[in-house]
Amino acid sequence: MSRIDEVRLLRRRARSFLSRALESLNSGDYDLAAFLSEQSVQLHLKSIILEKVGDYPRVRSIRTLSSILKRLPDCKVLADLLEEKRDEVRSLEDAYIASRYLLREYEKEEAEVFVNLAREVLRFGELC
Repeated sequence: MSRIDEVRLLRRRARSFLSRALESLNSGDYDLAAFLSEQSVQLHLKSIILEKVGDYPRVRSIRTLSSILKRLPDCKVLADLLEEKRDEVRSLEDAYIASRYLLREYEKEEAEVFVNLAREVLRFGELC
């Protein structure tokens, strides 16, 4: 698969995860909405890094991916957004593990924050 095709695939999956996160939020499945929001953000950031740098680290840390974006001049707006929302990003990162493995249930308000953050990341990511 070419790099361009991989970028497209990651972005399509990021959009699909966001769509499913919204469906989960609306149906009251807040744990799944949290998990899918994190996946959406993670894949979208990886697609940007792949497009700009030619590869991306095989990590599951949005903060690690964000630190790479900070070094890319075209991605300043997105990097600034992630920095401004660092507490939400940290919570979203935690949701990756907690929504799958821990006895932790997410509330509607938390899931809404995560879905909205994912929306913003995908929107601002298009500016890179």
